Amino acid sequence: MFEGSLVALVTPFDADDRIDYDALRELIEFHIAEGTDGLVIAGTTGESATLAKEEHVELVSRAAGIVAGRVPVIAGTGSNSTRQTIELSLAVSEAVTEADLAIDGYLMVAPYYNKPTQEGLYRHFHSIADVVDKPIMLYNVPGRTVTDILPETVARLAEHPNIVALKDATGDMARMERHRELLSPDFRYLSGDDFTVLDFIRRGGHGVVTVSGNVAPALMAGLCRAANSGDFATAEKLDGRLQPLNTAMFLESNPIPVKWALNRMGLIGPGIRLPLTILAEEYHAQVLQAMEKAGISRGMAA
Repeated sequence: MFEGSLVALVTPFDADDRIDYDALRELIEFHIAEGTDGLVIAGTTGESATLAKEEHVELVSRAAGIVAGRVPVIAGTGSNSTRQTIELSLAVSEAVTEADLAIDGYLMVAPYYNKPTQEGLYRHFHSIADVVDKPIMLYNVPGRTVTDILPETVARLAEHPNIVALKDATGDMARMERHRELLSPDFRYLSGDDFTVLDFIRRGGHGVVTVSGNVAPALMAGLCRAANSGDFATAEKLDGRLQPLNTAMFLESNPIPVKWALNRMGLIGPGIRLPLTILAEEYHAQVLQAMEKAGISRGMAA
């Protein structure tokens, strides 16, 4: 499950700033047809910080219903409050169970703003893992959270049977060696940084939770499959086509560029929730050039 190209799916909004479930269905069908290995719902790219609890729960439940078991669904339910994270995770679990659906795991971001100690991080994640019913992928992204889950803390947490993977968005490739020294060979590592996917897998990682995969799903999935099978010549060619797109997707804060690109492709409307705003016009040409380099053609004649 925690392997290959897991797309951190955007959350489409309609003209009234409500979740656009018709667009969500089209997005999910697009990804399944293009070979995406799994979907992360309501993560950072899904604008989770702007979702009310009821919206968050319904979004995950509706997505699970559309997917209908065809690929893994991982729910982003982490926050900077242990109690709120537990409550949201249990609410998601209850909703999908009542609908006779299922999710496959949770993505749990390191608590942001509070700046917990390593002991606080350990207790936070361990407390959540004690009560949820699906495996957890830890999410370490110090650039957003100002909190770093150190390898030694990951190793302590990995002793819990419900904590099975790490999304590492530090960009520090040397950490892979340290993690592999400390953790079981069964533990899974996914890059949270599209720029480093190839090197990450080469060093022992298993895939990526990707932003660029929203607009180039077949390309990112192909890169991961080639690298995981040891075909690095193919993987390097695919990576070369993706790198301009990786740069373009972070010209402004994620998910501003990726939502603009998906709108250009005709997959979603232009909606994005404040405090984020639509991509500045000065970046449009660079994003379009990167999409062309990646071979993206859907809707681009419009």
